Amino acid sequence: MNAIDRPMPPLNADERTTLESWLDFHRTTLAMKCEGLDDEQAATASVPPSGFTLTGLVQHMAEVERNWFRRVFAGEPAPPIYPKADPDGPDGGFEVAAGTALSDALAVWHAEIARARAHCAEHALTDTGRFMEQDVSLRWIYVHMIEEYARHNGHADLVRERVDGATGV
Repeated sequence: MNAIDRPMPPLNADERTTLESWLDFHRTTLAMKCEGLDDEQAATASVPPSGFTLTGLVQHMAEVERNWFRRVFAGEPAPPIYPKADPDGPDGGFEVAAGTALSDALAVWHAEIARARAHCAEHALTDTGRFMEQDVSLRWIYVHMIEEYARHNGHADLVRERVDGATGV
C-alpha cells in the first residue's frame, strides 16, 4: 500500500486552497485504502455487523460527489449512478452488485470528482446551489464533503485492516 502520492495540504494558504487541498487529501486517502486489493477483497464486508465494503464506500462517495456538486450546486438533473435495490436500505452506492469490479467503481468515482472540480473552478466560495429549498454555499459544500470523507475514511481504515491487516495512511 502507499504507491499513491498524497500531498499534505498547505499549512498556510488562502481559504479556497485550504478547503480544496483538504478535500483532495481525503479523496486520495480513500483511493489509498483501496490500493492493492482485488475485487473480492474490496467487496468484503469485514467488520460485522456492518455491511460496509471498500467498493461500496467508493460507489457511495461517487454518489455523494454527484449529489452535492452536480445536483445541489450545479442544479443538474443527474440520476443516481447506483440505484438502491431497497428504497428503505442504506444510502446510495453502498450495495455492491455481484461481479462489480473495484476498478470500475474507482473510474466512476474519479469521473465524478473531475466533474465536481470543473463545476467548482468557475465559482466563488460564496456562490450557491439549492438544498432543501435553501441556498447552500460552495464553502459549506466543501466543508461538508471534507467531513463526509473523513468519516468514511475512518470506516475504510477498519474495513481495510480486517481485510488484509494493512494499517496506516
